[in-house]
Amino acid sequence: MKAAVISFPGSNCDFDMLYALQDFGVDAQIISAKANDLTGFDAIFLPGGFSYGDYLRTGAIARFSPIMSAVTQAANDGKLIVGICNGFQILTEAGLLPGQLLVNATPGFICDEVPLSIANSQTAFTNAYDPAETIMIPIAHGEGNYYADDATLAKLEENQQVVFRYVENPNGSANDIAGIMNEQGNVFGMMPHPERAVDAVTGNIDGQNFFKSILSGILARA
Repeated sequence: MKAAVISFPGSNCDFDMLYALQDFGVDAQIISAKANDLTGFDAIFLPGGFSYGDYLRTGAIARFSPIMSAVTQAANDGKLIVGICNGFQILTEAGLLPGQLLVNATPGFICDEVPLSIANSQTAFTNAYDPAETIMIPIAHGEGNYYADDATLAKLEENQQVVFRYVENPNGSANDIAGIMNEQGNVFGMMPHPERAVDAVTGNIDGQNFFKSILSGILARA
């Protein structure tokens, strides 16, 4: 599996993601947001951080980076696209995922570890998890409050596009949504950081099955 980790000006979780992928034997490399070609990659990861300083809205400027045309093309080609935290925000701004990430219901930056439930275990991002299990995954965001109109929320639920939910909602997200995918199941975004929960030295390995699921999903598509 060959993966691209997109580095935007202001990204600060790009190497976290790179090292997590490499820990699972993935041939991963950092790709600049100035690039415009993602040919040859099986999966593309948009990491957390503060792209372009989070000016205007989170992800609003990054959405116009040269690399995003290639990300969109890769998504249309059915490749796996993963956005974590700021990456999730960028995917919504780019229209690759529905909804919007708003300021937390209680304004302020939240840095914590929160319980998540597996809303859909039959995805390329969760197939290694037990559908009944609760996992602990770190969060770090000031604008993680997922919002969508009622019709969009109903469609997400009906199509089983909600992948993770907060057990104890930390930011006011509608329907306790922590992560969603598109209708085709190849574009995914979540606010929590599974890449920060893969090494036993951190005291938390609940993110390992996220990466194992992706590897399984890539092999299933091969």
